[in-house]
Formats: sequence, structure tokens, C-alpha cells
Amino acid sequence: MCAQFSAIMGIPYTWFFLRVIPQSIDNFQIYAFTLLLMGLTISWNGTAANAPMFAEVVPAKHRTMIYAFDRAFEGSFSSFAAPVVGILAERIYGYDPKSVDPVAGSTREALALSKALFSMMAVPFGMCCLFYTPLYRVFRHDRDNVRMANQKEEEMI
Repeated sequence: MCAQFSAIMGIPYTWFFLRVIPQSIDNFQIYAFTLLLMGLTISWNGTAANAPMFAEVVPAKHRTMIYAFDRAFEGSFSSFAAPVVGILAERIYGYDPKSVDPVAGSTREALALSKALFSMMAVPFGMCCLFYTPLYRVFRHDRDNVRMANQKEEEMI
């Protein structure tokens, strides 16, 4: 539940951050406070869910390898987000790099980028929440199997 809460909270924070707060330098404090709350609530998955589950299911001799694989998989998967945001912004939301005015700003392009960024944050947050759902059934069974295997191994020693 903790992991699902953490994942799903990314959606409203991202929506508020990118779509509700007016894009102005006057709103710096609102942006900072939103980012602080967002950072405090969406970062629980690894430490509050994944690591404890790995500790209960993965044999001790393989734990470091599984932790490393988890970090590497998540990092490599997330590296595709930036190019996809650019593709979405240009092809779906109408971002035109030639019409960007670096001095006066470009509201239309900023809106296209914020829509693309929201898409590439909300969809993965939602998928992450959904991927944790089967664990309500599967994890208990896996944990019990590992405990039984450990007990049998200890009896043989």
C-alpha cells in the first residue's frame, strides 16, 4: 500500500506543478513547496516496499545482485523518458523549436512541453501503482515458499 500511495501521489503533484500553478517567477515559493512535498511523498517505493520485499524473498547470497539489478533496470528504463517527452511535445502537442523566443518566452511551446512532461510522468506513475497490485496475492505466497525452503535447508544442516 505504501508503494502504491507513493506512486499514485506523483500524478496529482505533477498535475498541480505543471498545469495548475501559473508559470511565473512570482510563484517560486509555491513551486518550491510543491517540489518539497512531491519529493517527500513519491520516493518511498525503493526503501519502503522494494527493499523489504527483496529481503524477504531473495536468498541472502543473491541479494546484492538483485538490489543492483533493480537500480540498474529502473535507471536504464527512465533514461528513455527525456527523448519521449521531446517526441510527444513535437508530434502530439505541437511544439515548434523554431518559434521559441528565448527572451520573451513562448507560452505555446511551454504549454506543449508541460503537457508532454505530464504525460511522461502520469502514465508511468499510474503503471507503477498498477504493477504493485498483484503483490497483494503473489508476495505472501512467495514469502511463504522461501521460508519453507529455508526451514528445509536448515533441517538438512
